[in-house]
Amino acid sequence: MTAAIRSSTGFTLTELVITVAIIGLLAAIAVPTAELVMQRNKEQELRLALREIRRAIDAYKQAFDEGHVIKIVGDSGYPPTINVLVDGVPDVLDPEQHKIYFLRRVPPDPMSVESNLPPEKTWGLRSYDSDSDNPTEGKDVFDVYSLATGTGLNHVPYRQW
Repeated sequence: MTAAIRSSTGFTLTELVITVAIIGLLAAIAVPTAELVMQRNKEQELRLALREIRRAIDAYKQAFDEGHVIKIVGDSGYPPTINVLVDGVPDVLDPEQHKIYFLRRVPPDPMSVESNLPPEKTWGLRSYDSDSDNPTEGKDVFDVYSLATGTGLNHVPYRQW
């Protein structure tokens, strides 16, 4: 018996091709799912940021209506800028004029593509006098909206959230 029996220790070409095909199939399924999860997380951040800013605007308006903020004839009662919510305003009903703060910081728009802008510049601002279908800036901040051009998973453009 001169013929030696050879032991097989490696993989065949067929086994390698099948393994690569299975890994490719799993990757093709995982990548879109990961992108969907990332978009869903950014949309959740957008909802939270909008809610936080809008609550601060409403708290400013309530403080104005209750007489805590200086009233000037012709004012709508909404903050003149978004930064006023962070900088605070003196409480005119407080003898020591302590400031009332409405936000700790302005959250950035998570959908903004320009990351070098300050957070307050990533939002579109709507004044009290502007139309809801065509929001424009004015002498106060009645509402904020995203400047992103995309559409959410709910098929509503981010500008309309």
